[in-house]
Amino acid sequence: MKASEPADTGTGRARCSSCGLVNFSSSESCRRCGGHLQSDDRDPEPASLAGDGGRTLGQWVLWIAGVVVTIVTMAYASLLITSDGLTSEQGTAVQDAVAVIEEAGLSREASVLRRVVSYRSSDNWWNRYVGHHPAYAATNYPFAVVTLYPAFFRFPVDDVERAVILLHEATHVLGADEETALRRVWMEKGRLGWNEGDYGSSRVWKNTREWTTAGAPLLFKCGLDGESDCLR
Repeated sequence: MKASEPADTGTGRARCSSCGLVNFSSSESCRRCGGHLQSDDRDPEPASLAGDGGRTLGQWVLWIAGVVVTIVTMAYASLLITSDGLTSEQGTAVQDAVAVIEEAGLSREASVLRRVVSYRSSDNWWNRYVGHHPAYAATNYPFAVVTLYPAFFRFPVDDVERAVILLHEATHVLGADEETALRRVWMEKGRLGWNEGDYGSSRVWKNTREWTTAGAPLLFKCGLDGESDCLR
């Protein structure tokens, strides 16, 4: 009498490689001939999460961090490569202006301007691409690349006015927007020794007041006419 095959219990089957008899998957040898059993439909063993040669979570994090650092480094280098540095004379003018900021007690900004900022004298590729209005200086955040245009060296009457411009850019380097930078400089002008009596007729004073009035109008709502400088 022909032996019946085992019922399919949904747990898988094992076929004998010698006689072909289908055995239960739990069997270690063939019920008929004792031969080797060959799996037909057993579920495959689950693969390792990492797999042979795969990355662990920590390795992925390090790899992504490495890619980000590489991209940022290349972007920073491209800003420097596509622009010109300062001459020795221009560098001296910058350091003298930073000294004014330091003497005013603005040590954080002075430290940033001395140790963090990379100064350039011409536009890099990004500045040329986005364009900008006539200015004394421009900052590429978060790379701390500060471009000083010819107007920075030509129009300020002394180191104090150049310090005013650099304080504005240092505020940008620290992450502030334009309105905040304008307000900060106007509020600190007294500490820098920059006042209307001595500098009211200078181009830098007139430009800065005009830009600050537009960007931070609440600083000019004082006096009987409601249009005077509140920090005079």
